[in-house]
Amino acid sequence: MGLQSFFTVGEDEVRAWTIEKGTNAVNAAGKIHSDLARGFIRAECFNYNDIITHGSEKVLREKGLFRLEGKDYTVKDGDILNIRFNV
Repeated sequence: MGLQSFFTVGEDEVRAWTIEKGTNAVNAAGKIHSDLARGFIRAECFNYNDIITHGSEKVLREKGLFRLEGKDYTVKDGDILNIRFNV
């Protein structure tokens, strides 16, 4: 079907979003809300398997597995994104 999922995480909610394979970070942000795409700055990302393996964002940062990605980043299946934006 050519689809994949990425996640957003907040204090009280984890949500999966379905996008087409090959979708860049800006278009993935737009799937959440058009304002996120319009004001996109960058995406903070890490992978689901990495967080399960290592247990915390702090450890992911220490191991260099927490990344800042730009507009052209191709979102991968299982990525967890925090979209930085300004409108």
